[in-house]
Amino acid sequence: MAQAAETARTVILTVDDDPGVSRAVARDLRRRYGESYRIVRAESGESALEALRELKLRGDLVAVILADYRMPQMNGIEFLEQALDVYPGARRVLLTAYADTSAAIDAINVVDLDHYLLKPWDPPEEKLYPVLDDLLDAWKCSDYRPVPATKVVGHRWSARSSDVREFLARNQVPYRWYSADEPEGQRLLAAAGEDGQRLPLVVTPDGTPLVAPEAPELAAQVGLATTPTAEFYDLVVIGGGPAGLGSAVYGASEGLRTVLVERSATGGQAGQSSRIENYLGFPDGVSGAQLTDRARRQAAKFGAEILTARDVTALEINGAARVVRFSDGSAIAAHSVILATGVSYRQLEAPGCTDLTGCGVYYGSALTEAASCQGQDIYIVGGANSAGQAAMYLSKGAKSVTLLVRGPDLAASMSHYLIQQINEAPNISVRARTVVEAAHGSDHLEQLTLRDVDTGETELVDAQWMFVFIGAAPLTDWLDGTVLRDDHGFILAGPDLTADGRPPAGWELDRPPYHLETNIPGVFVAGDARAESAKRVASAVGEGAMAVMLVHRYLEQS
Repeated sequence: MAQAAETARTVILTVDDDPGVSRAVARDLRRRYGESYRIVRAESGESALEALRELKLRGDLVAVILADYRMPQMNGIEFLEQALDVYPGARRVLLTAYADTSAAIDAINVVDLDHYLLKPWDPPEEKLYPVLDDLLDAWKCSDYRPVPATKVVGHRWSARSSDVREFLARNQVPYRWYSADEPEGQRLLAAAGEDGQRLPLVVTPDGTPLVAPEAPELAAQVGLATTPTAEFYDLVVIGGGPAGLGSAVYGASEGLRTVLVERSATGGQAGQSSRIENYLGFPDGVSGAQLTDRARRQAAKFGAEILTARDVTALEINGAARVVRFSDGSAIAAHSVILATGVSYRQLEAPGCTDLTGCGVYYGSALTEAASCQGQDIYIVGGANSAGQAAMYLSKGAKSVTLLVRGPDLAASMSHYLIQQINEAPNISVRARTVVEAAHGSDHLEQLTLRDVDTGETELVDAQWMFVFIGAAPLTDWLDGTVLRDDHGFILAGPDLTADGRPPAGWELDRPPYHLETNIPGVFVAGDARAESAKRVASAVGEGAMAVMLVHRYLEQS
């Protein structure tokens, strides 16, 4: 009876803009599955997404989503891509005409399409039901049950509340946000015995209250792995961006006992991107969160351990072992190490920005704040791809988006395709040769002082939202005295260590360092932290894979 009750609440959703086709699909679904599943139909991608969000809030399950490809405003692939964020476990089916089969094949890359059906599907007993039977069986065997959501209670303009929400979102931890000023937030505070003076309050799915938790405590309580299962590994990967995830996937899949250590959330800067459109195999683009989630699951499937909220503070050499030490004093060791620490956005040094960080001033996309920006004026500082991607994403709901660029235009640092999109967006404007002189506000950002670089003239503008992308600094200070770096802190490797034809000081092997190998044998670097790296997602993933190949070569000769 319990299984019957559960499937009765489980939904099969169909969306088609043609009312006749929509009714026909729903009719055939009810005939076969109506007793065990609830059939929900919609006639546009927007209304179907709204229905999915309502189902999510109620805690209902969605087993299968069928979407027509040719729909106005939002086609079936675009709808399924957004539906993936709401119900990642639902099986996805695209309804297409024969002429659209190439689009269905593309959708396999974009949205992990499970199947596509050609219209018409008569007779359903032969062309529809067998497909759905298999998908429903596969869904039942998967881990489809929704995870009870974590609850977060805090203030809207609170830097710490913003940090906690961003940490949970980037680690794919479902949560619900409650303002401390609203009745439900006050009820949760009262239940936890708190008066709201210390925020945020985090209530885990099992009811455990955490008051202003630090990242390691929060990670452990919401089910993220923080403790290694062993003391010694074949490979330790430090950093969970594209390079680190690539290293973990290839290392674990090729038989190395691999652990990845990440200080905040996997994905790095790429994981915060609203859409990456120039990554091979995704012609319609993919969000950084989706790419990160797939890579993380792929690494875990091959057996890689992923530790979150662990801050690495030192790398020590102990004979053939490379020892990685954490901020709490504990350590793990390995035959080899890949440094994939990536970079962090540089801080804007204008007066007022530090005090207002997390209260209207954000570094990176801060996608958890996007919903609050609807209908408002947004300023974005920076002219590289990350700034352009954020501008395009936020422009969908904002009243206006203004890009502030120190240089004369965007061409020097932004990809051509993004410049074209920005030029075509009616509510995005670019102010060249302009910098932020100061940020103003009491408890949140209220105004900005902008300065023209050429004339020195200043202008005071109203602003509640500013997202900053002003270059990147490598996270490598902890390697000082161990691994050689350039004047900017980027790690030197391979040919850069032997520019004068001689090996680096202290190098004792009778071979030069491998291409991605640092001045410490068996310690490699991949991705943005490497000196002269390409600073692109694809190159970072490629370097992660190449580093593993070189690890194998190192281990074979050790």
